[in-house]
Amino acid sequence: MSSGFALGNNRPQWADWHFALPLLFVVLYGSGFVGAKLGLPDAGPFTFLALRFALASIIMVVIALAIKAPWPTTPKEWLHIAGAGFFGVGVFSAAAFSSIALGVPPAVSALIVALNPIVVALAAGPLLGERTNYRQLLGLLLGFCGVYLVLRDRLGIDAGYTTAVLLSVLALLGLAVGNLYQKKHCTSMNLFTGGALQCCVCALAMSAGMTIFDEGPVHWTTEFMVAWFWMAIAVSIGAVSILYIMIRRAEVSRVASVFFLMPVSAAVIAYALFGQALTASAFLGMGVTVAGVMLAQRR
Repeated sequence: MSSGFALGNNRPQWADWHFALPLLFVVLYGSGFVGAKLGLPDAGPFTFLALRFALASIIMVVIALAIKAPWPTTPKEWLHIAGAGFFGVGVFSAAAFSSIALGVPPAVSALIVALNPIVVALAAGPLLGERTNYRQLLGLLLGFCGVYLVLRDRLGIDAGYTTAVLLSVLALLGLAVGNLYQKKHCTSMNLFTGGALQCCVCALAMSAGMTIFDEGPVHWTTEFMVAWFWMAIAVSIGAVSILYIMIRRAEVSRVASVFFLMPVSAAVIAYALFGQALTASAFLGMGVTVAGVMLAQRR
């Protein structure tokens, strides 16, 4: 790869920031759940996402052309990169945004997605040959117990809320599939050309969803513009690029462990912007979930 930002054999110097990169990723990725809540009052979830991915793909194409980054050379590479992006970025984002649009608080959606480390760890054994153990099963049980504590007051009583929660579960599964696929087939892709391709695929998919599910115009308010640019640049380009760097440099199950901090990040940002506080039961459930994920990541 000719670009220093490629995920190839030439290791980027800034990939040595083992401590800084995960923390930066958690803040940026966690902010995406709050960014969804900020922008969704002014556009449908698929419309918002179509605009977000379109902007991100344009920016990454411009950067790729400016630095003469290499593009995939075979149809197989194109398909693998597109597939990883469709699940890990597209399915995840569409399900998470729809869940938040239907009333799930950003921190709760982030908490459900925080089970990603356990799902990935359990699947990485048979799929990627990474070792799994009994702690991961116990961690999975604790994680689901924690999520239940957060959601128990409304699950089964409010059918609409239950559907919204299931969409967050779909987001979790999409992210896990995308992470595993990225690790298996796309670790050598260039960040900007590969990222541009993935965002373009997602923009097309979200445009199709927009025509089917969304109604009404986009309200170009200041809040929407801030959310749009933040989600496109900080999350779609910044956070996802950091995630792919970490996946390239480590076992995918270990990389996924940083997701357990996302509910905390989303909760802090949501409280600062919207005054949206969680109950004592929710904080207890969050703690149990974090403990479960941490236990599952022990070797």
